[in-house]
Amino acid sequence: MAKRTLGALVFPGFELLDLYGPLEMFGFFPEEFEIRILARTADPVASRAGPRTEVDLAWGEGCSGGAAWTEAGGDRAAAPDILLVPGGPGTRELVDEPVTLHWLAEVAPRAAHTLSVCTGSALLARAGVLDGRHATTNKAAFAWVESQGPGVSWVRRARWVRDGSFYSSSGVSAGIDMALAVIADLLGREQADQAALWAEYTWHDDPGNDPFAGRHGLV
Repeated sequence: MAKRTLGALVFPGFELLDLYGPLEMFGFFPEEFEIRILARTADPVASRAGPRTEVDLAWGEGCSGGAAWTEAGGDRAAAPDILLVPGGPGTRELVDEPVTLHWLAEVAPRAAHTLSVCTGSALLARAGVLDGRHATTNKAAFAWVESQGPGVSWVRRARWVRDGSFYSSSGVSAGIDMALAVIADLLGREQADQAALWAEYTWHDDPGNDPFAGRHGLV
């Protein structure tokens, strides 16, 4: 079986753990997933905390650093099998950036699975791809994200939510739990448990176990 391609979007001000927490889990299975970093431009992208991430495919400029995945031939508009959209303070500006939103509107529905972490769901909501779907987000930023997608059924208490091919998680570390759930769906529960063991991580495998909703007054 061919590897599944995983394209992870980065933008200025993304949250490090939103991105690298899930990628660490998928990265335990290099024979199953081919991971590439996607961005509008080819320049390294600074995270909220400062460290920069190299870009494999600059979809706003064409291909950078070779083809992102064989099937697409490096096509900047091609959809990966799995699209990962992290959050972070950079989403506050990006929700008003039409080029990125248009790209997400084109690519996210064509990915076999689209994943968002934290306020990354605000970008998908503004792109219109979550309309009519259930989704969740960081509980500390819930009101703002909710305002970005009035057509979305926002779930106030959830560690993560799956609605068809779309997965969305609560804040930051919740993306790891969601990633393990996706791995369980794609490769089986045993593999997800193995990834958690390799990472010495306690997987919160109940998507409804969300202690932070109450702490932020959402329930």
